[in-house]
Amino acid sequence: MAQEPTGTAREAAARAEQDAIIAALAPVVDGIVATFGAFCEAVVHDFRRPERSVVAIAGSVTGRGVGGSMSEIGMKLLAAGDAAADELNYLTRTRDGKLVKSSTMVLRDSAGTAFGALCVNLDVTSVTQVHALVGDLAGVAALPDAPPTTTFGDDITAVLDSLVDARQLRETRPWPQLSRAERLDLFRDLDRQGVFAVRGSVQQIAVRLGISRASAYNYLAATRADE
Repeated sequence: MAQEPTGTAREAAARAEQDAIIAALAPVVDGIVATFGAFCEAVVHDFRRPERSVVAIAGSVTGRGVGGSMSEIGMKLLAAGDAAADELNYLTRTRDGKLVKSSTMVLRDSAGTAFGALCVNLDVTSVTQVHALVGDLAGVAALPDAPPTTTFGDDITAVLDSLVDARQLRETRPWPQLSRAERLDLFRDLDRQGVFAVRGSVQQIAVRLGISRASAYNYLAATRADE
């Protein structure tokens, strides 16, 4: 009778399968960009290393390189774990004002484990400007909602800072004036966005909020205990 593989053996086999999928997709990004041209960027992300998740990239829409970090969108998928779903045909705006149309497809192994993503980003800034001009001439209203600004970069620090700052802007008072329940809610929200899956993130969040690392760990532990 064949012996069941141990937990360590299963993990090693899963990692080998995931590595093979990423290796197979790496050259695909060049083909995608060659097909769609200079306004396209294709990226392969490895969620197992969120602080340097970009393992293959072609094009330069977001200005990242291999070893770059995931954006807020990737952090959201990371937090969802195996329940992560594809994000298709959505609009965001980069910090330097580019309007980007994107699709993010989750990568899974044969066991259904989500471990990465293939992303395609199109710079549609010029197309949107032409659309707005034609709309003005034709008397058609522009797009009603401004797309959210997304942080793309090679350093995960900027992404984490952006998530913390966006979350704090939803409060009407600074951190020292928040109640314990409000502070716990802030940490719970950041945890759900995948912030604390990044190595060293607790220390960075503590610095951003102006609290001690011990306090940050206590708040995080309290929110997870509640859930």
